Amino acid sequence: MKGDNDLPSCSICTPYAADDYSPIGGAQKRIFDLAAASLIIVIFAPLFVMIALAIKLFDGGDIFYRHRRIGHNGKPFFCFKFRTMVPNSDQILAAHLKSNPAARAEWTVSRKLRHDERVTGIGHVLRKLSLDELPQLLNVIRGEMSLVGPRPIVREEIHLYGDYSQYYLRSRPGITGAWQASGRSDISYDQRVRIDQYYVEHWTFSRDLMIILKTVPVVLSARGSC
Repeated sequence: MKGDNDLPSCSICTPYAADDYSPIGGAQKRIFDLAAASLIIVIFAPLFVMIALAIKLFDGGDIFYRHRRIGHNGKPFFCFKFRTMVPNSDQILAAHLKSNPAARAEWTVSRKLRHDERVTGIGHVLRKLSLDELPQLLNVIRGEMSLVGPRPIVREEIHLYGDYSQYYLRSRPGITGAWQASGRSDISYDQRVRIDQYYVEHWTFSRDLMIILKTVPVVLSARGSC
């Protein structure tokens, strides 16, 4: 796996002391996460194997990628994904943004590129169907993520939330969320921040179930994927 070897603290990311706030949803949300994630892993184990073989066959590099994200109460963790980019993607991105003002502006606004040259052939397919995110079920099992929650962000993004960062930090990041069901990459960053705020302020278990149901047709239609 690619990623850093350690997880330094992220005190600049959060106004809270460590463990000041329990994640929204409490035991009910956590029990559901554990049960559902475990069941999905068992059911889709053959798909995991097929994807791993496809990455090795068509790309030959590492199967998994891990990237440090900010979680509940500002605690950093490694977010797992199937690798969809070339191994030196960070260097390629830095060079691309430096030489391409339009791409740099797009990245500044959304932290995404619609035409990302770093993505491999098999990576395009995995991203279009959101299959690259399946390993995040392991993050759910480990208690670092939830099935539903704010989109996991990197440390450099927390300032984009401004005064709303407290809402992000009160919840475990989600594999899916209201942002996913609302259009994925089609929504602006400011809209995503407000969606995260509303989700945390008005959390209910029934709303989580509704978001999961709404996510399915969005993923199947590949709407807003990039």
